Amino acid sequence: MRMISAGALLAAALLTTPAWGQTLQATLVQTGFSQPVFLCSPPGDTTRMFVVEQSGRIRIIKNGAINATPFLHLGSAAQGGLGKISTGSERGLLGMAFHPNYAQNGYFFVNYTASGTGATVVARYQVSTANPDIAGTTELPLLTITQPFSNHNAGGLAFGADGKLYICTGDGGSGNDPNNAAQNTGSLLGKILRLDVDIPAPYIPQDNPYVGAGNPLDEIWAIGLRNPFRFSFDRLTGDMFIGDVGQNAVEEIDFMPAGVSGLNYGWRCMEGTSCTGLTGCTCNSVALTAPIRDYTQASGGHCSAIGGYVYRGTNVCGLQGTYFYADYCSSAIWSLKYTNGTVSNFTVRTTELEPVGTPTISSISSFGEDANGEIYILDYSDGEVYRIDPAGGSQDCNQNGIADGCDLQNGTSLDCNANGIPDECDVATGTPDCNQNGIPDSCDIAAGALDVNQNGIPDSCECQGGTPPFTYCTPKMNSQFCLPTIASTGNPSLSPNTSFSISATNIINNRQGLLFYGYAANAQPFQGGTMCVQNPVRRTPASNSGGSPTGTNCSGVLNYNFKALIDSGTDPLLQTLGQQVNAQYWSRDPADPFTISLTNAVQFQICQ
Repeated sequence: MRMISAGALLAAALLTTPAWGQTLQATLVQTGFSQPVFLCSPPGDTTRMFVVEQSGRIRIIKNGAINATPFLHLGSAAQGGLGKISTGSERGLLGMAFHPNYAQNGYFFVNYTASGTGATVVARYQVSTANPDIAGTTELPLLTITQPFSNHNAGGLAFGADGKLYICTGDGGSGNDPNNAAQNTGSLLGKILRLDVDIPAPYIPQDNPYVGAGNPLDEIWAIGLRNPFRFSFDRLTGDMFIGDVGQNAVEEIDFMPAGVSGLNYGWRCMEGTSCTGLTGCTCNSVALTAPIRDYTQASGGHCSAIGGYVYRGTNVCGLQGTYFYADYCSSAIWSLKYTNGTVSNFTVRTTELEPVGTPTISSISSFGEDANGEIYILDYSDGEVYRIDPAGGSQDCNQNGIADGCDLQNGTSLDCNANGIPDECDVATGTPDCNQNGIPDSCDIAAGALDVNQNGIPDSCECQGGTPPFTYCTPKMNSQFCLPTIASTGNPSLSPNTSFSISATNIINNRQGLLFYGYAANAQPFQGGTMCVQNPVRRTPASNSGGSPTGTNCSGVLNYNFKALIDSGTDPLLQTLGQQVNAQYWSRDPADPFTISLTNAVQFQICQ
């Protein structure tokens, strides 16, 4: 259990498309991690996810399994690591970010607590040139920050849309920020920092808000944070969302518009929207940026806000632009949308994201985002990774990279029979679509297509009151040992704007042939073959079979526009609804003992 307290066609058919809501589930992706605290993927890499363990390992999920060898191990040398980090409490390997050009340069960055000193270190590593699943061990430190206490290390790293590396730092620890570090622009603690990792040390972008000699420090981008353990960027807008852990009363979610610097989020004077009453503070100042959402710890066993991500994936329709966040102690999960300064669609997600049965989600240490924009939940205590999916799973039957439910919601696909499957997938898997319009026949009929004989086939496919044309009888093998074969296309309809033709293949090339027809079937021997049409018969004009210009073979083809004959009115019986017609091709074959060739026959009924 969680640790939580008390189209016109469709309109004509009068069909309804199911309302694709935002009902979700947490799908277990992988188990077997030790205290996972972060998950990410290299830009564009849809085959791997990298999971950061607090003990110092970065492990890869690949092909549905965890690679046996860690990508990088900064932990205890006795356990095969590089001995770089100090662990325990809130210390350890805490964050990771891939360079935007990782595919070219192989650079990635980590945030860890240094062994011995307890300082925060932000350093660069590079993937091995020999193995993309193994990192090199050469470290380039970018930033070292002395920590006065063991807690409030924060630890998040992320690249913004501007290509700069953003780093979150806590206020230095203890309680109530005793050194007032978060408001002190001469300290890097309690801040969002911004570095340009593509220029030489000290990596200071010249457009940082406090660039200049002395204090404030050049690295600072924003101030007034207590312990922003997890922050993220909206990959579409570039806006930053920050989960800032409160003291003893209030947790908060902060917002930073893309490109906006110099904001002050209020700590230690403000805890959420509440005044702390600490000395030296002016509460509710217009110079302070209030959270977009806060909640009290006492309201549900909460203790630590875990910032998440804005959903930009394709598996869950209706969630675009939705921000997810959680609480570590209660494992509560919420979502909201934030647009033009207004929070909307606030939703408690705890129950629907509780896995059915076992295992369960108990301590949410972080969210993660893969290269496709799908969001993951990390269970710190149980070492599990879950993905946020639509309830019932995510199907992509048409393999367009978008979940079927999203195709239906955004109108890319239709679902005329309301079975939750795009119509094109129904048709592709065998649902009848006789007129090949991409819509199941049953939906065409429900939308008004005629089906006079109520056999489930639109009359446009078989003609109103008629039956589909069918072939019968036996063709006569010709002198080239081919079986001349008859076929029809369309419907013998009296209606305008329809077509019906009768053709023959496997005909001796460059020979005359013609179609003859009557009004009853036959099966009498005739000149070495079978006369399949009963007398009296009517002949159509002869035509040349064409085909290969030289030699003798079966490449000839005959074709006759029977619809034109129907429409001409020259044969009144052909304008009689329900009239049976039988037709067969005759053609020349000089090498045959009787010098003729005969196809099999086709039978059809004149229809509306």
